[in-house]
Order: sequence, then C-alpha cells, then structure tokens
Amino acid sequence: MPRTAAASAPGRVGVMLPRDLPANDLIGYALRAERLGFDELWVVEDLGWRGGIAQAATVLARTERITVGIGILPAGARNVCFAAMELATLAQLHPGRVVAGIGHGMPGWMRSAGAWPASPLTLLTEYTTALRSLLRGEPGPPDGRYVRCAGVQLTEVPEVAPPVILGVRGPKSQAAAGEVADGLLLAEPAAPGYIEVSRRHLRPDALVVTYDAAAVAADESTALDLVRPGLAAIGEPDWAAHLDPLPFAAELRAHRAAAADGAEFARTLPDAWVRALAVAGTPTGAREAIAARHAAGAGTVVLAPVGPDALNALDSLARALPE
Repeated sequence: MPRTAAASAPGRVGVMLPRDLPANDLIGYALRAERLGFDELWVVEDLGWRGGIAQAATVLARTERITVGIGILPAGARNVCFAAMELATLAQLHPGRVVAGIGHGMPGWMRSAGAWPASPLTLLTEYTTALRSLLRGEPGPPDGRYVRCAGVQLTEVPEVAPPVILGVRGPKSQAAAGEVADGLLLAEPAAPGYIEVSRRHLRPDALVVTYDAAAVAADESTALDLVRPGLAAIGEPDWAAHLDPLPFAAELRAHRAAAADGAEFARTLPDAWVRALAVAGTPTGAREAIAARHAAGAGTVVLAPVGPDALNALDSLARALPE
C-alpha cells in the first residue's frame, strides 16, 4: 500500500510561477528557478489563465530536482476520480516532487463556471478524504453529499502518494484541514502571527506552505513600494482571520475604512506594516522575513514575484535565499 509523503523538512523556500507569465517563458523560468537554488516552484490555477496540472506536468518534465506545487485546484472543477488519476500519474513519473493544493476556489469564479456548491466546506472535506484515499490505492469512501466514488480504485498508484494540502482561511475551514488533509496552504500574505494561529488547527507534522508578495532590492524603500500593489485586497471583510493576529489589526482596519479604494490603501500603508505583510527589503531584510515565517511554523515560504519583469524579479528574489 503506498504511503503518503511526509511533510517537507522545515526551512524550504519556493517561488511562484506568475499566472500572466508569457507561455514562451514558462520553461525558462522554471529552469532558472531550479538553477538559482529554490526548493519549490508553485503554479496557480486561476480561472481564465492556465491549467494547474498542465503547467505542473510541463515543469516536472523539464526540471530535475525542484518540487512542484499546484495551488490551488478547485474541488468543484474536477471529478475526484480523474483528479486522482492525474496526480497519481505525476507522482509516479516524478517521485517525491509533487504537492497538491486543493481549495473550494474563489466564489465569483466558481459561480460563473457553475461549480459553486451550497456547502463549500462539505465538498472540500469529502473531496479531500476521497482524493487521499484514492492516491494511496485504497477504494473510494462511501458516497457523500457531493463526492461519489464508492469502491473506485486506481490501478496505477505511486509508491509515495503526494501530500494533499488545503488552501483555506478561517478557523472552521482550517480545523477541517487538520482532520482530512496533510497540511495547509496559506495563499494570502501570511504574517508570522497568522501562521502561528493557523498551525494550532493542525497536527504537529502537518505541512504548511505560505504565499507572500516578495521583492528584494538594494534599497529597502524600492522593495517595499514594489510589493504594495499586491497588498491592496487586505482588510476586506473576509480577511478577518489574517488581520486578527496582527498587533496593528485595529489600526489597519481603520486605515482601510478611511482609504478611497484598495490602491490608495496599499499606497499609504506604513512601511512597518508592509514589512510584516510581505517579504520585502534588502537581501538581509527579506532573508529575516523568511526566517520569521519558518520560525512561526511554515515549512515552505513561497515568494510571489512582483513587477513587470518576472525573470529579473526571480534573480533578485534568489538573493534572499539562505546562505
């Protein structure tokens, strides 16, 4: 019976493959990320852009070492049996190099695709339970409200099943992740305090992956300004889980309420808040921000490059890798 891969060793650093990267640059970006020493490369699946599994398969086939994470695959978009077949194939062909991030997806996107359930958490719980069983070569669990795969069993399974982690926010959803998944993907700016609170819902050996807007420059103010646009959504009503652990949560909410829009809010954030909410600064400062996230319980810190030139940004971010 296949076993599930253990959580990655702590202290890993990954980088995100931007969703708007020109297709002709995708392979070059992945090869450069591997050559620069990043431990992981994470691809995204946003509606209207590129498929996560197709990107992951392409990157895995052209690289040799780097782990490839998919974050996130919306549960309502794929039948769990066929999702398991795709992920099992990747894990067979590239042992130990695949991590699968699953979520319920953005409500607006999923509604427009006709794939938003009445109970997203029920779907996600059933889906994750079934997916992990199938990837281990076990028969599908009894049919649930949304997921029906009782008795289905994969013939081709990897020797080591890829970890399945959930991209969810809020205590109720994260508690569910602690019960049915191998870990958690914090797919929004993850200040150390938020990581610590989120880890309380998980098993001690659970994998935690964070996404952070990131920029590295010789001049700290330049890096801080580069990441500000990526923080424009912070403070909206569904961000309570992220904000509550921050020592400046009340001030941030007031700042958000006083701003004309997200752009003004981000542009006028105090530098100290930007430092807490992103990985940005000089190489030393960015390295310290990464270390703080690892210390708070993140196994992998994924840096999301900003700015118009993703390849140059990749080179800059590599300057923050542990020495």
